[in-house]
Amino acid sequence: MQDDKKNIIVEKSLNFALQIIEFCELLESIKKFIISNQLLKSGTSIGANVREAQNAESAVDFVHKLKIAAKEADETEYWLLLCQRSKNYPNCETLLLEIQEIIKILSKIISTTKARH
Repeated sequence: MQDDKKNIIVEKSLNFALQIIEFCELLESIKKFIISNQLLKSGTSIGANVREAQNAESAVDFVHKLKIAAKEADETEYWLLLCQRSKNYPNCETLLLEIQEIIKILSKIISTTKARH
């Protein structure tokens, strides 16, 4: 991974994972363990897969790893929508906006990379 150039998706997915950790700690404090566990897994996996993609062996491998990140992002959005629409869950609007932006960025990177190769 290049250190001299800012990589927006690497940075956004890492910051999002940190926000998800905090939100899941809040969910656990109000005994919402099952949703918290699911959300923690998918929400932190996005950044792990994005990070792994930075060391891909080929463009095909890069796209494959980012597609996995995109699937995790879609799953994360689902869990956040459940939180948003369920009674007695904390506000997650900011996280929803952030995950939707991450999904758009991942989609754009995937489509651009595919078009170039």
